[in-house]
Amino acid sequence: MSDPANSGGRPGPYPGQDPGPDPSQRGSPGPYPSRHPRPEPGAETDTHRWWALAVIATAQLMVVLDATIVNIALPSAQRELGLTNGNRQWVITAYTLAFGGLLLLGGRIADLAGRKRTFVIGLIGFAAASAIGGASTGPEMLFLARALQGAFAALLAPSALSLLTTTFTRGDERAKAFGVFSALAGAGSAIGLLVGGVLTEFLSWRWCLYVNVPIAAIAVVGAYTLLSDRAGTRGTHGAHLDIPGVVLGCGGLVALVYGLSEAEIQGWGAPLVLGLLAGGAALLSGFAWWQTRTPGPLLPPHIVRDRNRGGSMLIMCLTTIGLFGAFLFMTYFLQTVLGYSPLRTGLAFLPLTASIVIGSTQISARLLPHVPPRYLLGPGLLLGAAGLYSLTFIDTHSSYPAHILPGTVLLGLGLGLTFMPAIATGTSGVAARDSGVTSATVNTAQQVGGSIGTALLNTIAITTTSTYLAAAKTTGLTPPERTALVNTATVHGFTVALAWAAAILIAAAVVAVLVITGASPRTRESATDASP
Repeated sequence: MSDPANSGGRPGPYPGQDPGPDPSQRGSPGPYPSRHPRPEPGAETDTHRWWALAVIATAQLMVVLDATIVNIALPSAQRELGLTNGNRQWVITAYTLAFGGLLLLGGRIADLAGRKRTFVIGLIGFAAASAIGGASTGPEMLFLARALQGAFAALLAPSALSLLTTTFTRGDERAKAFGVFSALAGAGSAIGLLVGGVLTEFLSWRWCLYVNVPIAAIAVVGAYTLLSDRAGTRGTHGAHLDIPGVVLGCGGLVALVYGLSEAEIQGWGAPLVLGLLAGGAALLSGFAWWQTRTPGPLLPPHIVRDRNRGGSMLIMCLTTIGLFGAFLFMTYFLQTVLGYSPLRTGLAFLPLTASIVIGSTQISARLLPHVPPRYLLGPGLLLGAAGLYSLTFIDTHSSYPAHILPGTVLLGLGLGLTFMPAIATGTSGVAARDSGVTSATVNTAQQVGGSIGTALLNTIAITTTSTYLAAAKTTGLTPPERTALVNTATVHGFTVALAWAAAILIAAAVVAVLVITGASPRTRESATDASP
């Protein structure tokens, strides 16, 4: 596995050198360099790198929580701006479309223009778009602002992760840094629900957008003060952007994400949904074909061809399906069935958030340097599946401490064990010049997984609820009896969908055990030391 920090004369995929053989043919990399890494220039004396982690993690948290923070504020925004039930979805869809569709482009721009530069531009643009959204006077202004947020998030997210991979290259430090980053990546959505509830209840829905401005301002100051473009991260001079790849790849992702979001509303058999999914599949197939033939691909094939990186990205996609399913159904269950307020709903997700943080920083980060990643991924995914399965036993009379809390804690610990090794392995073993697009591919896997999870599991829940109601006796019921029946049918739909989410995590565990073959960093380093 190549170490982007190395700059010696050996052939390999380093900037300005012959790329050498396809990395996918040189064995199975683990989540860290297979040799004792040579620190990049200045790394040994970089006393600010942990503060730099705080800046990178803050930016990542801002991007992730913005996918859910607006959900809590949406009813208030709808009343004030006059959004209809038909177009209110665009507050969410505009963000996810721009974010998911432009991630690959944003990652490659970071590789070509430089990580720090792209990171700062992403922060400033995200803050400006948030300010526009908070000041919105009508639906169109809010939709535009959310699309701009997504576009700048597509610059910000991959550059943040690639800065992390090039700042921390040494085993134990890398594990700790990825533990913090993964904890925020996994818990950010739950934090968004809590922060959205607090801001909406005590200030205004507009502050769910305004809050990004001071956070981004602090991160920009920190970026200029603490981040540095190391060797190989200042941009690739003389390289050109793969325009056909941009059109095919970004167009395919936009069509796919849009089709999945519309499937949630119109159903899988709607002509628009089928057309978008078919068009997205055709564009992405053309993109894959083109990447093997162009001399400067947007997504170099070796990045996803390697079984450890490709398997990790598939695991990220499948895991996010389960995570979004839990957020979606538990949010509805707590508010519509148990009658929780938005703030109380956000507080109910705190144990899940805490469990993800503990799993990532106190378990995964401590164990990953010593054990193969699949030894964390497999058990973590099975633990998450057990948590989801335990939630399938809830009913309209369930209590939070007895029936909901245990399942969410199990799910959080499982996700904490999963996200950190998956992200670390998915971004390992690539040259510095490809770290941006590799990070973007990991983010794309998460984004597509979230879109699939929301559409697929919501369709399963709605169909199951409708079938339950069709089979039940609905005539001659009093209004309270009818409400109770509808709630029972709704919860039944939720539990069936959660069972499917648990099955998806089990499938991800199988992928982890069978596909991820990388050894632990310590084992690989010992083997290197023993070799002549």
